[in-house]
Amino acid sequence: MLTENELQLSADVLVIGGGPAAAWAAWAAASQGVKVIIVDKGFLGTSGAAAASGNGIMAPSPENWDKVLSERYRIGKNLANSRWIERVIEKTWLSLPLVESWGYRFPKEDGESVRQSYYGPEYMRVLRKNLLRVGVQIFDQSPALELLLADDGSVAGARGVQRQHHRSYTVRAGAVVLANGGCAFLSKALGCNTNTGDGLLMAVEAGGELSSMEASNHYAISTAFNATVTRGVPFGWASYSDEAGNDLGGYVNGRRDPSFLPNALLKGSVYARLDKATPEVKAVIEKSHFIAFLPYKKADIDPYTERVPVTLILEGTVRGTGGIRLTDDSCGTKVPGLYAAGDAASREFLAGLASGGGGPNAAWAISTGQWAGVGAANFAKSLGAQANERVARPTGQVGLRSPMAGRSPSPSPSSETFDSEAIVRGVQDQMFPLEKNYLRSEQGLLDSLAKLETLWQQVQGNPKQHTVRDVEFSRRAAALTAVARWAYFSALHRTETRSEHIRVDYLETDPNQRYYQATGGLDKLWVRRDWIKDAIATPPVQTSQTTPSVSKL
Repeated sequence: MLTENELQLSADVLVIGGGPAAAWAAWAAASQGVKVIIVDKGFLGTSGAAAASGNGIMAPSPENWDKVLSERYRIGKNLANSRWIERVIEKTWLSLPLVESWGYRFPKEDGESVRQSYYGPEYMRVLRKNLLRVGVQIFDQSPALELLLADDGSVAGARGVQRQHHRSYTVRAGAVVLANGGCAFLSKALGCNTNTGDGLLMAVEAGGELSSMEASNHYAISTAFNATVTRGVPFGWASYSDEAGNDLGGYVNGRRDPSFLPNALLKGSVYARLDKATPEVKAVIEKSHFIAFLPYKKADIDPYTERVPVTLILEGTVRGTGGIRLTDDSCGTKVPGLYAAGDAASREFLAGLASGGGGPNAAWAISTGQWAGVGAANFAKSLGAQANERVARPTGQVGLRSPMAGRSPSPSPSSETFDSEAIVRGVQDQMFPLEKNYLRSEQGLLDSLAKLETLWQQVQGNPKQHTVRDVEFSRRAAALTAVARWAYFSALHRTETRSEHIRVDYLETDPNQRYYQATGGLDKLWVRRDWIKDAIATPPVQTSQTTPSVSKL
C-alpha cells in the first residue's frame, strides 16, 4: 500500500470521518484533554451529506420533549428505545448553544435564537474552525481504509492513503471513533458519494457487529432530469400525474403516502407539479430548501405551474437505519476501544427500522458524536502512556491485499486485477431497482445474494494498487459489496413488513418479531436475534432504566 515515504502519526484518539458526528466526536475528545487526530476522505467542512444543504434538527424546547419523544417512539413501531430518544433530544438541545458560541448564527424570533435547523455549509465551516481552535489535527483527502488491532483485540489505530501526497499513512491511537457515514452505493444523492460503507467493513474486519441492516433501503424523491438533489419537503405540496396527465392522487388524509411514489414509478413515468403551495409556503420552502430549486432554475422551469418528471434515488443507510451495533451508552462497539457515531452507527434505538432522515439524524450526529468522543478519550486514558507502543496488526484484507500476500509464490505486479468499476456497477444493479430493494421477496433476495456472492469472490482477487486512487477504489468496491450482502442477508431473515423493510411475501407486521437483527461475517454471513426485553411504552412514554435491554439468541 504505497509504503514508500509512509506518514507515521500518533494520537490518543483517532476520529475517522468528516461530517457533523466526526466533528463533534473530535471536539468532545479534545475537551477531555487528549490529543486528537481526525482523518477525512474529503475536506472536512465540505464533504458529506450535511455540508451539501440545509437540514432540520430534532431539538425541541423542554416543554415539548414528551410530545416529540412519544412521536419518535411511535414511528419506531416498538423497536425504538425511549431512553435513547430522550438522551438524544436532551443532549442536542443542550449542545446547540455551543454552536452559537462558536460563531454560528441561528435565526432570531423576538430576540431569541431559533435552533431548529442549520445551513450545512456554514454549520460545517464553524465546526471545522472550532476543531482547529482546540488543537485537533485535521488531515483532509486522507481516507482511512483499515483498522489496527493490538494483540489483546483492542483497536490500536488505522491505516489509509493520502491522495495529494501519493502515500499511505498510519495513525497509532489508544481509541478510534468511526464516524465516516453510512452507505448510499454511489447513487449520486447529493453529498453522499463519500458514504460508501467503509466504516462498516472496517468494523466487521476488526471483530465488530452490525445491526438493523435490513433498514438500508431508503429512497428519496428527486427530479428525474437532475437526479441528485434529494430534498423531499417541497414535494409535500405537489400533485402527481402520469405520462398522459391523469391525476395519480398519492395522498392519504391530506398527507403524501410514502408508498405511493415507489409503486407508481414501477408502473410508469410520474410527474409532479408544486401547485398546492401557497405564497406563504413558497417563501418558506424556497428559503430553507433553496438547493432543491436549483435544478428548476438551471432548466428554466417553473415548478409551480409546469410538470416535471420525478424519480427515486437510493440513499441506503444514510437516511436508513442500519449500521455498526452499539453496545453501551458511550457508543462503544464489541471491539474494545472502538466507538461509532452518526450514520456509521445503527440508529435503531432512535428510529427502529424507520428512517431518521433529517432532524432526528442531525440530532443523533450531535449527541452520539459527543458520547463516542468522550468514551474514546476515557478509554485511551485508561491505557496509560504506553498505549501506542502496543504490537498491532492491520485488519483489512478484501480490496487491499492480494489473496497470495505473504505466501509463496507471490503474485507479480502484472497479475490480472479485478475491475473496481465493474464491481460497483454489479452492486448497483442489485441495489438500485425498486422491484429488488424496495419490494423485497424471498426469491428476489436469494437471487440478488447469489449475484452479490459472485462479486464478493471477485473482490477477493488481486486489487489494483498503482496509485492512491487505485487503492481507494479497490477498497471501496469491496465495501459496497460487503454492505449490500449484509443488507440483503438481514432482509432475508426478517420475515415481516416493518417500516422501511417491506416484504411482499410477508406484508403484515409481526408483533412477535420484536428484536434487532445483529449481523456480520465476511466470507460466511450470519444473523442473530437480539430480543428486546423492555416493555412496550405507552403514552406518556416511560423512561427505560437500561438501554439497550436485549437478550441474544
